[in-house]
Order: sequence, then structure tokens, then C-alpha cells
Amino acid sequence: MAEGSITTLIRKVVFKVEPYLPQVPKPKKKISLQKKLLWCGVILLVYMVMGQTPLFGATAPQFDFLAFARVIFASQQGTLVELGIGPIVTAGLLMQLLRGSEILKFDFKKPEERGIFQTATKMVTYIIIVAESIVYAIAVYGPAVAEPYVLYVMIAQLMAASIIIMFLDELIQKGWGLGSGISLFIMAGVAQQILWSLFSPLPAGDGGMIGIIPYIGQSIMNGDVSNILFRANQLPSIFGLCLTAGILLILVFTQGMKIEIPIVSTKYRGFSAVYPIKLMYVSNIPVILASALTANAVFMFQMLWANMNPRNNNFFMNFIAQFDPTSPNTPIGGIIYYITPPRGLDVAALDPMRAVGYIIFMIAIVVVFGKLWVELGGLSPKSAAQNLLDADVQIPGFRRSNKPVEALLNKYIPSVTIIGSMILGLLAGVSDVLGVFGSGIGILLMVDILINYYTQLVREQVEVVMPRLGALLGRKS
Repeated sequence: MAEGSITTLIRKVVFKVEPYLPQVPKPKKKISLQKKLLWCGVILLVYMVMGQTPLFGATAPQFDFLAFARVIFASQQGTLVELGIGPIVTAGLLMQLLRGSEILKFDFKKPEERGIFQTATKMVTYIIIVAESIVYAIAVYGPAVAEPYVLYVMIAQLMAASIIIMFLDELIQKGWGLGSGISLFIMAGVAQQILWSLFSPLPAGDGGMIGIIPYIGQSIMNGDVSNILFRANQLPSIFGLCLTAGILLILVFTQGMKIEIPIVSTKYRGFSAVYPIKLMYVSNIPVILASALTANAVFMFQMLWANMNPRNNNFFMNFIAQFDPTSPNTPIGGIIYYITPPRGLDVAALDPMRAVGYIIFMIAIVVVFGKLWVELGGLSPKSAAQNLLDADVQIPGFRRSNKPVEALLNKYIPSVTIIGSMILGLLAGVSDVLGVFGSGIGILLMVDILINYYTQLVREQVEVVMPRLGALLGRKS
């Protein structure tokens, strides 16, 4: 089927289905910043309550197949948010990749075209919710369910909870809140992990408390501070705290590094600004894609190992994956052993080659996905040049046409794509190996989300004081 006919077919399906799709209405008038923040707080509270509500009929499974992606999907095992934002993220990435590769052709400058694309994405999200709920319930909890009706109830719970999460995200995106629900849930999940590592008073395996702050107090009271710098079994330590703070500072510093290209408006006389090309031009999308690919590989290898090589006695399967029979989530050999991180300094010290190999793997795969995302995500020099022309701006000293502007951008974008991707891969790999609070990918996502929220808060404040300038900033973003 031709590309144009696929897009036409989607338009026809959307026109027929859209009247029957439940929609969150947009606010009839502009909501104040205080009310948006209040809505965000209420929505986040609902999500966190769902994250503490047990899934009826669920028992502790042998494998946690989503352990690798809990941070990305903001999910909690055995609760109503078992799938988290996974279906929403999967549907969004799939549709963006299809549009970026021009299999789907929509002109986002036209509001009606953007609306059709968003409705199509919502329809795909429903399909993925149904598929993931059925497959996950049967594969993970099905073997331990005695009565069929319990499995049906679990599938219904997963579907209903995922649909509620989709509407919570839509509430924020439609203007009731600030930013997006996806970002809010991820940021809250990572922040929760960091706070847990800092302040948890629950007992740990080494006789102390889990949280590093109460553990330090406990160690001082006992007169033994020899173990506060490093702790075994990946428990929070002073080293992990300092490493987390260092990674945060590096991320904030690199996020501010950019090349600024002066631009002037051809529509508004006297208006001039700069077009920033950030060192982290590709944002965190390549890290998410790389993590998702690795996670899917781990999932498939675990399934193959459980069915074909549970005793690690198959030579061919041993080359691919070996897991500890007493702890099936722990790889002990094969390719899978080197593409999963040895979390914690004590674990990495037992096999430094594995730690180095994982970091090199992360750098390489993030660079590959960084280059791919620039091409498919509409960030290439050609696409960026066209976006500048469409925004009625030009670069002083250059003709207002695609080729000269594209040639200028081509001097910077490929270089920052590779350098930025290498830095992201290095930070993610080192953070995972050495054991930062909240995991490496979690820290990367949280910093990026916080910076985006800061930008949105500034824009909201500008709109209150200078509505016209705020509207212009909104169009530029």
C-alpha cells in the first residue's frame, strides 16, 4: 500500500471513530498557573494512590519482566500501575517514528491535521493497552492463577487502570495542568526512589537502615562509621550520594551548553533572537530507545532460557544467555551478561571487564539511536532549515532558502548529535554501573523533565506580565 493511501485510510478511520472516542474537554477559558499546579498535584496524587493499590489476584511472579523498564514506564509491580505509562509511550514513539520516516504524512502546521494525528495516536494507544494487558496477564500471572475468572478480572484491571492513566495524561496536555502527565509521573517515580535512598527508615540486609541519612545517624550512635562510605548489596552509601550529586551537576552543566545562531524575523520588523543548537541536541530519546531495545532483548533471552536452558547445559544457548537458577533475574554468562549493568561498585569490582564492556556498549548504542532519531524525528539539518523558513525567520548574511541554511546547520548538528549521544551513553552507563540513586536513566530523564518544567514556568510567568511576548514564546516552542 502506498504511503499516501495509508495516511488517507487513517484519516477515514479517524473521522468514523472519533465521535465515539471519549475525550477530555479543553478548558473554556485560560487557567491560572496556580490552578494548573493544583491540577497537577491532584493528578499526581491519584497516580500515586493507584501505584499503592494491589492488583487483585496478583501473586509474586518468578520473573519481573518489566524490571528493566520500571523507571521509563513509571510502573510498580503488582499494583494498578503495573503497565504504567508503557502503552502511551509505546504508541507515541511508534506514531512519531512512522511520521518521521514519512510513512505517515501529516502537516502539523494545520490544526486539523495535528488533531487527526493525535486522535490516531489515541486509537493506537487503546489497541496497545488491550494487547499488553492480555499478553502480560497471561504470561506473568497466568501460570499461578487457578480460576480462569481471576485472570479475566486481572486483564480488566490492567485495561481500566491504563485507560485512567491515559486520561490523566490527557487532562494535563489539554491545558488543565502544566507539561504532560508522562513527564510528571516519570519525574515523581525517580524522585521517590531518590528520597527512599536518602531517608528510608526500614531495615536493610546489613543490619542498618536503607536510607543513607538515617544510616549515618545510626552508625554515629553505634560508634562505627567505617561502612558509611561504601555499602554492600547495592545499598545507599556516601559514595552513591556524592556520585548522584556529581552526575546531576554534570547534566545541568551540559544542558546549558549550546551554539547560538542569530536569527531575525521577516514578519515582525526589528525582532531578533538566537536559534540554539544544544550540546544535548537529541535530548534523552536515544537513551530511552536504547534502554527499550536492551530491555526487549533481556525479556526474550529470559523467556528462551526459562524454556530451553534452565540448567545452563545447552552450549548454543549458553553463548546467548545464562541466568542464575536460584535468582532468574541475574545473568551470569553469555551476550546478555555484557549488555546488562553490574549494578554497584562491589559487583563491578568482581568483573571490571563486564563493567567496561557495558559502558562501551551503552555509548555505541546511544550514538546509533541518536543518529537515527535525528533523521526520523525531524531534527536533521534539512528539517531544521525548513522549520526556520516556515517560522518566517532568516539567518543574517544567508539567503532565505533551504540550501544555504541547511549547509550552515550541517556544520553543527551532526557533530553535536554524536558528541551529545556519547556523553549521554557514558553518563547512563557509568551511573548504572556505580549505582546512583534513582538509576542512571532515571537521573537523565528527571533532569531533562525538570529543565523543561522550568522553561514552561518561565513562559507562564511571562504570559501573565506580557501576554503578546508569552504567546510568541509559545509558538516558538
